[in-house]
Amino acid sequence: MRVAITGASGLIGTALGRSLTEDGHEVLRLVRRSPHDMAEVEWDPSGGEVDTARLDGVDAVVHLAGAPLGPARWTAEYKRRIRDSRIMGTRTLATALAAMENPPAHLLSGSAVGFYGDTGSDTATEHSPPGSGFLAGVVREWEAATEPAERAGVPVTHLRTGIVLARSGGMLGTVLPLFRLGLGGKLGNGRQFVSWISLRDEVAAIRFLLGRGDITGPVNLCAPGAVSNAAYTRAVAKAVRRPAVFTVPAFAMRAALGGFADEAALVSQRVTPQRLLDSGFSFHHSDVRTAVSDIVGGGSGP
Repeated sequence: MRVAITGASGLIGTALGRSLTEDGHEVLRLVRRSPHDMAEVEWDPSGGEVDTARLDGVDAVVHLAGAPLGPARWTAEYKRRIRDSRIMGTRTLATALAAMENPPAHLLSGSAVGFYGDTGSDTATEHSPPGSGFLAGVVREWEAATEPAERAGVPVTHLRTGIVLARSGGMLGTVLPLFRLGLGGKLGNGRQFVSWISLRDEVAAIRFLLGRGDITGPVNLCAPGAVSNAAYTRAVAKAVRRPAVFTVPAFAMRAALGGFADEAALVSQRVTPQRLLDSGFSFHHSDVRTAVSDIVGGGSGP
C-alpha cells in the first residue's frame, strides 16, 4: 500500500508512518519545503498548491496537519492560526485530490471530538449533534472543507480524535515530568470527562480504517471508557508512583491560558467510539489505568 501523510512529523503522523514503513508499506510525507528525497512531496497549504503528480497511484491520504491546540494561550492570533491551518490546508488538499485524473481511493482527514463541545455527563456518539464554542465551530468547518474531494467521488473519513496519550508528547508526555516530581494534580474540580486514546490504539485505528473505504463520515477515535479528569490524574500518579495532591484552580487556568482552559482543559467531553466498536475494531487499551501504566513503563510505544 502507498500512503501519503500530511503532518507526518507530528506525534500521530510520526508513529503512523513508522508503523506502516515497518510493515513494508510505502509512505510519502507531504512537506512545506523543497523535498529532500523521493519519500517527500511538496505542498503549500495556505497557497493552494500540491504536487499531485507525485500522488499518482497513492492508495490513500491521511491528512493530520494543523497547528497544535496547546497548552498555549489562545489569543486572537493563535485562534486564527488554529482555524486557518486546519481549514485552509484541508481545502487545499481536497481541491487538489478532486482535480486528479486518478485520485487516491480514500482520504482520512483529521478531526476532533471537540466537534461535540461540552457534553457534560452525557455520552456522545457519531450521531450526536455538534456542540457550541470556538473549537466546535472550527471542527465543523474543518470537516466541511473536504467537500471538493467528496464531490469528486473520493471516500472521506473524518478522524474525530480524543486526547492521545503518549510518552513523547501530547497531554500525557507534557505533564509527566511534573508528576514524577510529585507536582501533578487535577484541573479545576476534576469532574470533567476526558475522552482519551493511547497512541498505539490511535495508530491501529487509523490503519484499520485505511483498509475500510466503506467506513466514511465521522469516526470517533477514543477509548470506550471516558474518565473524569480526577480519575485520569490518579492513574498518572499511580503509574509514576508519586502523589498528586495539587489542584490547578479553574480561575488560574483561565488567567494563564484564556480560551484554551474552557474549550480544552476544563471542558467535559464524554465520547464513545461507536462506529469503531460496531465495525469490529479491538482496542488494546480500554482502561486508562492500564494504558497509562503501559505507556509510562515503556511497554506501549513512544
